[in-house]
Amino acid sequence: MEQALKIKYRVGGMDCGSCVAKIENAVKRLPGVEQVGVSLSSGTMTILPGPNLTAGVIERQVKALGFSIALAETAVFGSPGTSSDPLATNSTQHVDVTDGPWWRTRKAMLTAAVGLALALTYIAHLVFPAVPQWIFVPALMIGLVPVGRRALVAATTGTPFSIEMLMTIAAVGALFIGAAEEAVAVVFLFLVGELLEGVAAGRARASIRGLADLVPKTALVETNGVTEEVPADRLVLGSTILVRPGDRIAADGEITEGSSAIDEAPVTGESVPKQKGVGDTVFAGTINTDAVLRVKVTAVSGDNTISRVIRLVEEAQDSKAPTQRFIDKFSTYYTPAVLVVAALVAVIPPLFLGGSWQEWIYKGLAILLIGCPCSLVISTPAAIAAGLSAGARRGLLMKGGTVLENLRRVTLVALDKTGTLTEGKPKVTDIIPVGRSHAQILSMAAALESGSSHPLAMAILERAKTEKVPVPPAFASKAIPGKGVSGSIGGEQAMLLSPKAVLAETPIEQALLDQIDSLNAEGKTVSILLAGNSVAGMIAIRDEPRDDAKSGLQMLKQAQIGAVMLTGDNQRTAEAIGDDLGIDVRAGLLPEDKQKIVREKQSQGFVVAKVGDGINDAPALAAADIGIAMGGGTDIALETADAAILHGRVSDIANMIDLSHATMGNIWQNITVALSLKAVFLITTVIGVTGLWPAILADTGATVLVTMNAMRLLAWKGKVAE
Repeated sequence: MEQALKIKYRVGGMDCGSCVAKIENAVKRLPGVEQVGVSLSSGTMTILPGPNLTAGVIERQVKALGFSIALAETAVFGSPGTSSDPLATNSTQHVDVTDGPWWRTRKAMLTAAVGLALALTYIAHLVFPAVPQWIFVPALMIGLVPVGRRALVAATTGTPFSIEMLMTIAAVGALFIGAAEEAVAVVFLFLVGELLEGVAAGRARASIRGLADLVPKTALVETNGVTEEVPADRLVLGSTILVRPGDRIAADGEITEGSSAIDEAPVTGESVPKQKGVGDTVFAGTINTDAVLRVKVTAVSGDNTISRVIRLVEEAQDSKAPTQRFIDKFSTYYTPAVLVVAALVAVIPPLFLGGSWQEWIYKGLAILLIGCPCSLVISTPAAIAAGLSAGARRGLLMKGGTVLENLRRVTLVALDKTGTLTEGKPKVTDIIPVGRSHAQILSMAAALESGSSHPLAMAILERAKTEKVPVPPAFASKAIPGKGVSGSIGGEQAMLLSPKAVLAETPIEQALLDQIDSLNAEGKTVSILLAGNSVAGMIAIRDEPRDDAKSGLQMLKQAQIGAVMLTGDNQRTAEAIGDDLGIDVRAGLLPEDKQKIVREKQSQGFVVAKVGDGINDAPALAAADIGIAMGGGTDIALETADAAILHGRVSDIANMIDLSHATMGNIWQNITVALSLKAVFLITTVIGVTGLWPAILADTGATVLVTMNAMRLLAWKGKVAE
């Protein structure tokens, strides 16, 4: 199979959507570039090169636009082999293209230089008033030359209407009409605005990447009784790591020795630590609180839960929402229209209304600055990126802005039962003594089930472990197909059978039969323990609803969103769970039946979100308007669904919809701020109240405002089910 090589770069200095457009337009014109994709949210650019791509040409093009760039990683898709491309490597390296703290960046230094030059020139002008306006030209050139150079490169590489071009025209125009002092002030304010935009964008970009800091950099690996500290990114599958009390766990894994409370708050937001023991799964970044654990590594550093969350969110942020696509398309017409309006404002009043050329050219130049689309273009992706990041921090993963935007339209949620509304693993709900004590029944049943991996057996063994009852050895144990298990415990013959199997062995009192019917009506599976030939007791087992299932469904109801359970389970069991939770039930369904019901509801006008495990429910998930996988850890079926609830909380379905509403509200706030500021400054400029330097605030100021407003979404926590 022919190899498909993708080259990934990290790009520094991007602070708004127009930066993305400039880079994409410039790079896609280069010979040998087949595809290019630039991500503002992650600060990366991915290239699919052709056979004639020249090494270094991409870096030179991006640097000419005023951005920093470094190779991040090269990924080869297909059969590993013999690519001769000079850029292809087998290694992956992560390169930081920033220059350290924001005050040490090139933008900050340039801004400081222009500010200092402006201050010194202004003082000199005050001391020597007779000095002409041209004294400001050197200060102007310090800032305008690099801005003008970027404008020229952008214009020759496919972006003629960049903010740098509008800025250059305005500054040069102001210089020629005798407003040199204002021209310097405008350039300085523009650079300050760019710097603030970069700081805000950098903080937003770092919000999700900050998750990576939750994973410790080193781990204690135990080999043949010897412990060695190694970098966490060098851990291999199957290795055993030692986790001391207070340590963060360095990798996803399975506990092989020890029992401890695990604080999962950094990853899941859960405030109460979970008690975990041998066989339980733990996530990288969580904290071991009580005792020493030995953990077998089940995912390497690049594929642990946190790494996958970061990767999925970055990919999702690059997927444009419908509102963003509309704004992007609108801006391609908007900027040229602004140029036309500015030209008309500068020319028509002097030509036809007797106005002053200097006054109206000045106003036309101000309108150029007011009309820059940066704040409008960034209004949507900034909010989408913040919304996706906020959701990811709560374990809500969405495949792009389209999913996040469309969730608010959901009017009906169709939920699977097993593993979605319920825990997905049966639990012992009732132990009913007849001839023996509660503890004896549980002890004997656990003895018979020891070594079995059947879900009902696991439920009994788990209950015995929880209650700390002794589990004596059972001899001559055997499974009786379709009936149960039997064995000898302490010399006494015992059997754990279904009620139907017991009736074939010995009569059952009517009172017990009535009790069995009552338990079955509650959706519980009943097993009867026989000691000798007499009934010793009964054990009822059911896959219980999740702790927050009832309150989570109530949250949907409060949001006026309907809910229905679609399950392949039998009607009796499904109705028992449905009655407990207060949800309509459709039971005994095959996968195609679930899909048919989803389409039925859609034809009735509902916008349907289907929540399931992402595998058995694949047809219904695909048919739904939004498919949501209810998953945990590495078992999430994101391939099938549009979104996933990482930590299995039913309440998070309502929270995901609430996040969609919050994000769209933020987007419309941003658009309103951007357009309102432009409208206000446009009017005040035309009537002569404001001039060039306040005009720049209409865009750079608005860009900073909308970015900061979008970042408020990072504080979103969702509601906790009561």
